[in-house]
Amino acid sequence: MLELYNGSLNVEEILSRWYREYKDKNFGAFINFVGIVREENQIDGLSFDIYEPLLKNWFSSWQERAKKRGALVLMAHSIGDVLVHQSSYISAVLSPKRRVALSLIDEFVEDFKANAPIWKYDLVGGKRVYAKDRSLKLPNSGILSSRG
Repeated sequence: MLELYNGSLNVEEILSRWYREYKDKNFGAFINFVGIVREENQIDGLSFDIYEPLLKNWFSSWQERAKKRGALVLMAHSIGDVLVHQSSYISAVLSPKRRVALSLIDEFVEDFKANAPIWKYDLVGGKRVYAKDRSLKLPNSGILSSRG
């Protein structure tokens, strides 16, 4: 399940709803990760742009990977502005066994940071400033990229 929200995430509502929805599905583990915008470099927050078709494809590939291990991956992310000390990202893995969930949440979050098609901007003085120094090039992006 992939959920996109305008603005910051209501962590308590999302995690409680996911728990209620899946607690009776015979998963033995429900591991979650919550990303919180931290105060640094005098930013007021972060702002996010998402290319939804690419994100949905990326997320679907993760659902397939998780399914092969008897697990399920959930994710919620913000679009637009999220202020310092608010949440912009939540992910969770449900699986019959904790080892699978612990391993998958780590793999998922790391791959999310490296490959999800989400562009991040710093909010400084009411303006969006592209966070180029903290951005990674997406594989096969650009018109002259090679597919290798």
